[in-house]
Amino acid sequence: MPQIAKVIVDVPTMQTNRPYDYQVPDILLDSIQPGMRVAVPFGKGDRLIQGFILSIQDQANFEGQLKPITAVIDLQPAVNSELLQLSSWLAERTYAFQITCLQTMLPSVMRAKYSKTAQLVDEIDPALQASLFNGNDELTFDQSLDPEKLKQLMQLQRQGKIEVVYHVDDRARVKQLTAIEPALSFEQLEEARTGLRKSAQKQSQLISYLQSLIDQPNPLLKDVLTKTTFTRENIKTGADKGWLRQVKVEAYRNPYPKTVTTTQKMALTDEQADAVEAVVAATKVQSDRVFLVEGITGSGKTEVYLQTIDAVLQQGKTALMLVPEIALTPQMVKRVKGRFDDQVAVLHSGLSEGEKYDEWRRIERKEASVVVGARSAVFAPLENIGVIIMDEEHEASYKQDESPRYHARDVAIWRSQYHHCPVILGSATPSLESRARAQKGVYQLLRLTQRINQQPLPAVELVDMREAMKQQASSNFSPALLDALKDRLQKGEQSVLLLNRRGFSSFIMCRDCGFVLQCPNCDISLTLHMDTHSMKCHYCGHEEAIPRTCPNCQSRQIRYFGTGTQKVEAELQELIPNARILRMDVDTTRKKGAHAKLLKRFGDHDADILLGTQMIAKGLDFPDVTLVGVINADTALGLPDFRASERTFQLLTQVSGRAGRADKIGAVIVQSFNPENYAIQFAKQHDYEGFYQYEMAVRHRGGYPPYYFTVQLTISHPEEALAAKKSFQIARQLRPVLSDQAIVLGPTPKSIARINNRYFYQIVIKYKQEPQLQAKLAEILETTQIDTRHGFKIGLDNEPLQFT
Repeated sequence: MPQIAKVIVDVPTMQTNRPYDYQVPDILLDSIQPGMRVAVPFGKGDRLIQGFILSIQDQANFEGQLKPITAVIDLQPAVNSELLQLSSWLAERTYAFQITCLQTMLPSVMRAKYSKTAQLVDEIDPALQASLFNGNDELTFDQSLDPEKLKQLMQLQRQGKIEVVYHVDDRARVKQLTAIEPALSFEQLEEARTGLRKSAQKQSQLISYLQSLIDQPNPLLKDVLTKTTFTRENIKTGADKGWLRQVKVEAYRNPYPKTVTTTQKMALTDEQADAVEAVVAATKVQSDRVFLVEGITGSGKTEVYLQTIDAVLQQGKTALMLVPEIALTPQMVKRVKGRFDDQVAVLHSGLSEGEKYDEWRRIERKEASVVVGARSAVFAPLENIGVIIMDEEHEASYKQDESPRYHARDVAIWRSQYHHCPVILGSATPSLESRARAQKGVYQLLRLTQRINQQPLPAVELVDMREAMKQQASSNFSPALLDALKDRLQKGEQSVLLLNRRGFSSFIMCRDCGFVLQCPNCDISLTLHMDTHSMKCHYCGHEEAIPRTCPNCQSRQIRYFGTGTQKVEAELQELIPNARILRMDVDTTRKKGAHAKLLKRFGDHDADILLGTQMIAKGLDFPDVTLVGVINADTALGLPDFRASERTFQLLTQVSGRAGRADKIGAVIVQSFNPENYAIQFAKQHDYEGFYQYEMAVRHRGGYPPYYFTVQLTISHPEEALAAKKSFQIARQLRPVLSDQAIVLGPTPKSIARINNRYFYQIVIKYKQEPQLQAKLAEILETTQIDTRHGFKIGLDNEPLQFT
């Protein structure tokens, strides 16, 4: 009976979530599996395109003549059964195409242009090696490979005789090192010794060494040269005489090669012990319960995670731990690797292509049982997962801002239901959505209310900058903050300063005519960067020279306004000349490993003050930091975003928690032009529950999440009139399927209406129950694809984090 493959195809100009039927060639009947990538003919011209096999069936839905699969791209499934199911759910959940979801799950090394080789890892029949590999150990294969040879390769793959290696522009090749192995048997080597002159003692020693290696792992050449008395010349002599061979062996790239200090379990507080006990109990009964660990900063959430992971590993299961962004990864990875060592694999965007490739293969080969990583690590090919942990669950970086626009929390919960394992969502300031679910009993709330060092949370002093500016009009530093910084410097203690903005200055403006230098591609002012002596756009990347005169009126009265990290650093160095200052923002952390190096320098007391943007607010743990200063607490409050107060409260609470984490008492000074704002007042009191109740009331009055579900449609085009026209057309399509209870905002231009010479309009739908909405949005996703040929881009975002 012929077999039919259901294939989801990748047609860039016209995607679809409907799989197409293709006939499986007879030669591949026993080899082909769901999850493999294949090349198939598509359309009138039968052009070859890539696709994923969703399933193999006996019956076709198509009544005409089926086209056969042209070639198989993988020798084994690129995605397993779980990820296939997840891709279908993700496409529906995020209003995306399933092919996009599948490719998002793969490591970038498998999505780029690459070549593949099949490499022998075990002995095979010599005749087969001669016919298939031409006597070599490696074979390059692609879509043009003969089907019979492809079938033989698949059989060898299943037997563990070969492995497939991806080569991507020389960036993701398998790392290979030189090793040596004996080329003769023990007896043959002994016979070679009898032919040596008596004076050839070094050669005799080499033969003895080679005899000791028989039936042992091949040592690396570099180890032989450093750990024995043999030289390269000795090894060359042995090779020339046929006693030994130099062979290539695979070596993993280690993203964290330096020795990690082993750490032991810490004694738990009663609250920590209760939390661990509750989660571990859920793992034992295979419950997919979601636990929200609401723990104040310094309450030991990480130790709860580590001891839970330990319990899961003892059950023979694996663990997945998500951290919000690369800035948090160095310290967290250090702690996890310190506890679980080589069992840990790390996945985040800061790794090189080769490192990501190696880590992914370690997970796939079940050589790693704990995965730590940022957002995309939620798709790691772990099996038998026992717990999924999401640290700092409130962070916006867990939401992807391009298709598929998924939230890692939703994917984590889906995977927990698949594996019947619990999820831990941890935060000192949980998102309102998560806290509301805990209040309703959808999640189980676990509270950690005490710091593990028994120290109180640091006292927060609010400085009204409206008053401070009357004394020092041009300074970013109030007298209170400046005095406190000098005091810590004298005591040999450290300080952290937060400024939620990078660059030297917000913008430049002419004091004569009011001209502000704008980006030519976007509706946003350019930002001054003194390190590159240029004006930059943080949206499209446009860069130009700093003007000396006003381009509008040619006046020389063009001045810098606003405050950036570079400007604050320069001012602080002038005010406290003997202070050693480290600046941490996007500009100083572009290079690989820059985060970890800066944090290590600060931890080693190479600096007194760490000045930075949001990335310093979370997860950092330094015992000698006793002062935290917030230079402008109001930055986010003025944004046209219904989550502005929540983000401000979270940021202030998180950064305040960096002070006094060890034995020394901490203090926090917050400078604000709006000190009476409720978010700032609740942050001053470290009162999350008070803020939660107040903000929930505000959201209820405004009809915002978590009281409403939301969907955002974004329409863009190089011509503003066409973008507006298309957005009104789509709005007219939506209204007939919505009930009177749904609220439609827009179409309106986005707050920054033009970015990179495209005009953006948006429609926001707020609703509680709209049974026809999902089908209509899926229809819009399909039908508007043709508009992309005319310059339109239309995006759908389910539960967006902001409407700006």
